[in-house]
Amino acid sequence: MELTERIDAELNEIEAELPAGVAFERSVFRQADFISLAVDNVIEALRDGALLVVAVLLLFLWNLRTTAISALAIPLSLALAVIVLRLLGGTINTMTLGGMAIAIGALVDDAIIVVENVYRRLREERRRPPERRRRPLALVRDAAREIRNPILSATLIISIVFVPLFFLSGVEGRMLRPLGLAYIVSILSSLLVAVTVTPALCHMLLPGDRAMDRPREPWLMRGIERAYGRVLDGALRRSGAVLGGAALLLVGTLALVPLLGRGFLPEFQEGTLTISVVSLPGTSLVESDATGARVERQLLAHPAVVSTSRRTGRAELDEHAQGANASEVDARLDLSEHDLEEVMAALRDDLAGLPGTSVTVGQPIGHRIDHMLSGTRAAIAANLFGPDLQQLRDIAGEIETVAGTVEGLVDVSVERQADIPQLQIRADRRAMARHGVTPAEMAAAVDVAFQGEEVSLIREGDRAFDLVVRYADEHRTDPEAIGRTLMTTPAGTTVPLSQLASIVPSIGPNTISRENVQRKIVVSANVARRDVGGAAEELQARVAAEVELPPGYYVQYGGQFESGREATRRITLLSLFSIAAIFLIMLRAFGSARIAALLMVNLPLALAGGVLAVLLIGGTVNIATLVGFITLFGIAVRNGILLVSRYQDLRAAGAGLAPSIRRGSMERLSPILMTALTAGLALVPLALGIGEPGKEIQAPLAVVVLGGLFTSTTLNMVVVPALFLRFAGDRAG
Repeated sequence: MELTERIDAELNEIEAELPAGVAFERSVFRQADFISLAVDNVIEALRDGALLVVAVLLLFLWNLRTTAISALAIPLSLALAVIVLRLLGGTINTMTLGGMAIAIGALVDDAIIVVENVYRRLREERRRPPERRRRPLALVRDAAREIRNPILSATLIISIVFVPLFFLSGVEGRMLRPLGLAYIVSILSSLLVAVTVTPALCHMLLPGDRAMDRPREPWLMRGIERAYGRVLDGALRRSGAVLGGAALLLVGTLALVPLLGRGFLPEFQEGTLTISVVSLPGTSLVESDATGARVERQLLAHPAVVSTSRRTGRAELDEHAQGANASEVDARLDLSEHDLEEVMAALRDDLAGLPGTSVTVGQPIGHRIDHMLSGTRAAIAANLFGPDLQQLRDIAGEIETVAGTVEGLVDVSVERQADIPQLQIRADRRAMARHGVTPAEMAAAVDVAFQGEEVSLIREGDRAFDLVVRYADEHRTDPEAIGRTLMTTPAGTTVPLSQLASIVPSIGPNTISRENVQRKIVVSANVARRDVGGAAEELQARVAAEVELPPGYYVQYGGQFESGREATRRITLLSLFSIAAIFLIMLRAFGSARIAALLMVNLPLALAGGVLAVLLIGGTVNIATLVGFITLFGIAVRNGILLVSRYQDLRAAGAGLAPSIRRGSMERLSPILMTALTAGLALVPLALGIGEPGKEIQAPLAVVVLGGLFTSTTLNMVVVPALFLRFAGDRAG
């Protein structure tokens, strides 16, 4: 954003000196516009999520003071998180804001638990005779200390599950590390607020609250507690049936997992398309310009396309040099009344009839990501290796034909190659030996004469230019002129190049691509209306079955699906370590491996809802949804910790197993529901923003968390009590 502002300032100065009628068109493609819109959308989701959190707190607590104390954790935690991020060298961008938006509901969780416990203890104390009441300060301190260890363990678990993000490499690592850092910093900030500011505010505002004298719980909680009490009693009586139902749910979930598609990153909503148009090598600039103009006219005929700009060819020293046969068209879109996928499909159909050209339709950021992953501007690249160039072309044509019949593959094309006229310098080894000229010396001399050599540096003001010396164009294209080129021999004499080699017209390839010294040719394709992983696997299977590769020829596949597979493997592996760390934390907290194992049942309960949520939004597992599962597992385990810690406190006070489970579950119902609802509803603005700029990563993540929270919270309050009753036994105390 700052760079764009500086460029605009420079352009303003230049524009003031331009002739009348000449102006800069700055709105063709401005990445700052996308960034600004994306940041605004995430900030809006952050705001709406905070408002929903406050509404939930007010409904459940039905008390302005407790609501204010709990809600105050949001701005305090966010402010502290921003300070810490700045100290760590971070910036405010869509990913850091996204991390805070995902955490917004969880920021009040620790404060809610503290406030609810203090409030309940103060109300219980009010019912005691005045002479037996304890001082509010001691009561608040003890109530806060009572739940300090559970919330510390829960917060540590939520932070640990995000650690795998810091071990991701490549594009996904650079994108997700800021999100993970912002989330962890925000959660830890909320813990600090909950154990310091929240108890102090409770002591200041709650002891004198008249609402303490109310004989009953708020109306909403009364109704929920009555319904839950009946469900809980039934679950405890029929614990075997409850556990059997949970096992069936897990089996059904695992059966759905193979049906899920696989991808890398969600499609970005950039508001701009980049259309690559490549014709046959050797196409003249005039012809290529005419083709590009035709493409622009067809693009502008679509109602979603606002404006276009085009680049035909790129300079030799450009970072992505390309010949005059290639054009890139940027098309700015208005998607207020159009769907991006439908627009791209319609434009592909419109441009399919261009003779002798291959057209690739994508988005600027997406093209750059694809280029980094596969070396092409497409989601899938089939790299064909082999020794003979002509046979490579023939086999690549077969692969292209197969790829064109794979469902979901679009923009299928083979790397453009053509035989063009060339002049070949064929060395006469005997003549060179007579004059003492080695092949290396001849190659170096020819390279300097025709390619050029930097001999100096020219400065004009604050600009510097390399001075390159080489033969004039007329001496580099005429065979006779080339033959008259003088070569210096080791003896100091000079001889014409024609006496050392023959210069003959010939036909040769316009370009030869190599990788690890081997010749290769690339068949590329994009994917539309299908998961990238499924399309790539079908392509691999079809090519293996239908294309016969001679000895010495083989195909390597790359692109988004390969990066997605590697990222999924790494996240899964590291998540196993996180789960092991979660188990050890609970083992230390409860001192029982059996209880720690019982609490881990929340993970499959959360998985069920997350998988169903993925199916609802298209059924594709990508990096965003995987991060959603990571987030979900941490939140889900926390609810079980709150339940079991209360069971243990009651058992330690002398209560029986079944009464401890029933009373503990009823007492923890309010904070667990509030924390789950605040964590879930805070994500609703993000979940509803699927397809909006800036929410491409956060929206699928939010949907997974919402689905998993629904099943894990609902079933946690039934399955964990049944499990504890059936398996904890006397060891629970």
